[in-house]
Amino acid sequence: MDRLKWKVVSETNSRLEAEFIKSYFEAHGIEVELVQESIGHTIYPVTVDGLGRVQIFVPEEKIVEAKGLLKAYLENSKGPEV
Repeated sequence: MDRLKWKVVSETNSRLEAEFIKSYFEAHGIEVELVQESIGHTIYPVTVDGLGRVQIFVPEEKIVEAKGLLKAYLENSKGPEV
């Protein structure tokens, strides 16, 4: 049986942000797994020795595509220039 190999494409300190990125990737046909060691899920960012960090994994063969999408996502999610 072939096993999928997953790679971390990014990390965030917000579960909500990770869910947005997951939805964005899935809309572009990329499977996503979120991994979080947590003291509990919350809408507020919690980082105590990395406990609130969420790692975003994608299949190894999609890592280049995911990085490109992530770059576009981050550029478009910035606020307006002042």
